[in-house]
Amino acid sequence: MKISFENSYAALPERFYAHVAPSSAEAPQLIKLNNALAEELGLDPEWLRSPEGAEFLSGKKIASGSQPIATAYAGHQFGSFVPQLGDGRAVLLGEIVDPQGSRRDIQVKGAGRTPFSRGGDGKAALGPVLREYVLSEAMAALGIPTTRALAVLTTGQQVLRERTLPGAVIVRVASSHIRVGTFQYFAARNDKEALRLLADHVIERHYPVFGERRYRALLDSVIAAQAKLIAQWMTVGFIHGVMNTDNSAISGETIDYGPCAFMDTYDPAAVFSSIDRQGRYAYANQPQIGLWNLSRFAETLLPLLNDDQDGAVAEAEEALDAFAPRFQSEYTNGFRRKLGLSTEVEGDDDLIRGLLGAMAGNQVDFTLFFRRLADAIEPGADEPARELFVNPLEFDHWAVKWRARLQLEVRDISAARTAMLAINPAYIPRNHRIEAMIEAAVDEEDFGPFEELAQLLSRPFDEQPQFQRYQNPPKPDERVLATFCGT
Repeated sequence: MKISFENSYAALPERFYAHVAPSSAEAPQLIKLNNALAEELGLDPEWLRSPEGAEFLSGKKIASGSQPIATAYAGHQFGSFVPQLGDGRAVLLGEIVDPQGSRRDIQVKGAGRTPFSRGGDGKAALGPVLREYVLSEAMAALGIPTTRALAVLTTGQQVLRERTLPGAVIVRVASSHIRVGTFQYFAARNDKEALRLLADHVIERHYPVFGERRYRALLDSVIAAQAKLIAQWMTVGFIHGVMNTDNSAISGETIDYGPCAFMDTYDPAAVFSSIDRQGRYAYANQPQIGLWNLSRFAETLLPLLNDDQDGAVAEAEEALDAFAPRFQSEYTNGFRRKLGLSTEVEGDDDLIRGLLGAMAGNQVDFTLFFRRLADAIEPGADEPARELFVNPLEFDHWAVKWRARLQLEVRDISAARTAMLAINPAYIPRNHRIEAMIEAAVDEEDFGPFEELAQLLSRPFDEQPQFQRYQNPPKPDERVLATFCGT
């Protein structure tokens, strides 16, 4: 098979993983191939679309050089520590070094039972697989670090969830699948040797540094990456839904698109995950949960930071203290750009808070408002943005301050509008559209809505008149109030 695999993670000691071959695809059928990503990886799309390619993508046949493994990790799930989780339905086929020199994992998710399946069947239903494809590729098109989706295939098998559903797999691509929970797995076992090997692997792969303070540099780098990532989520209204430490990637990529969602109406307390009954992972809580997860990561590195326990704790605390200001800087700069502002001026935080408070109190659609605000920058063009407010006078009051602030900018109005259209998407994967897409595919074997949504969201900042309806918020009877992980 025409794949040149490397296996640097499988070269680590065997307690890092379990050797396992994918087993769930009896009659794989390709539903969607990400041609652009295949070419980016240096793979031949035509071959991947062949029957032999489908067998490779599904894991039914293993390419020469591939060493399939399921990786071990632990994790805090909704605050409670589970010492062993691991890849319960995913198999890492190996790594590809793409033409740009970047190392990328190729993983089949929904590939059947592994030693970490914990009583589950290890399989995936078609709906959640399509959901992850659309959401991860939409996130990539928005310019936010994420795992990618190379392909979706049905397996020729049925899976039992609330009802019998068609089985499927998604081929996931990532800089790596190493998580905070991976470090926790070895820390819980007091395995300092494994922690050092894992940290050295991550440093070489993601954050190359040299010198005696390399583990502190690793901690600083992961903190910076997560601060930026979560700020980017916030600026597009994304709610991850399950920010457990086993879903927190060391690479700084968004990973595991289970019960996640993009907000329609702006609401800091918005929760979509059906299992998050206490609102732990609500939209506005994501920064503090990110810091909580990073604190758990820092704990695992204590033996590597300093031989003296007190010294190690002091180093970890110093590193973690940098999260809040770094996140706030990324967050504020992100919203500045959404408002057409390119410079820093005292009072910008108040301008942003004032707008978001008014939006929350007026049930304003998050994505639609910022897109329309780009037009409102022109004199006399307020109405499309203004009409989104229950009380339009609140928009008027805020807009006076916004326009006064725009006068302090060095670029002209036209340039500011262009910049706003390039940062505020016209289209996001709205929840009701995702559900309609899944229903059509699962119940009617109609993949047209899936293809349409994938095409649309590959260009989220471009006006696409033929898809104008996708900009619209859901009608009251179309609102999706809860999403599910699909396992």
